Amino acid sequence: MVGALAINDEKNYITPQGFAALQAEFHQLYKVERPDVVRTVSWAASNGDRSENGDYIYGKRRLRQIDSRCRHLMKRMDLAEIVDSSLQQHLEKIFFGAWVTLFNLADDTEVTYRIVGKDELEPNKGYISWVSPLAKAMLGKAIGDAVKVITPKGEEQFEVVDIRYSLAENTAS
Repeated sequence: MVGALAINDEKNYITPQGFAALQAEFHQLYKVERPDVVRTVSWAASNGDRSENGDYIYGKRRLRQIDSRCRHLMKRMDLAEIVDSSLQQHLEKIFFGAWVTLFNLADDTEVTYRIVGKDELEPNKGYISWVSPLAKAMLGKAIGDAVKVITPKGEEQFEVVDIRYSLAENTAS
């Protein structure tokens, strides 16, 4: 049972747009930035004493950072399970990739979120992870359903007022 649990914990659900962003970042780091830093480090190394050579020391540190980030991105892409929400069949329910508008019953405000993968979080755009408490509480709900979630402020209650699976960026907030 522990092995099955570990496999589930490693799932990296991601939208096609999120996967493309990971690929773009990897490409930028590996194909653009890294070769430039390698050239700088090679040039700095040819200047002699490396112990007080700022270009060499900074360049080596930057190479380690780039290589570390590239390894992380490769692992995340290897674990990725791309979920295309445009293929969603049950548009009346909340699933991964949905834009969901909630009405806060406590303060009569509306807020819109998109349920995305862990690597796609952008709170200022309303992107929340599918593993967040709010997203977990919303999954499977339909318009008109109540959503209860425990937050640092206590229990909050919402009503689902809209569900969309469009590829367009959210325009309402």
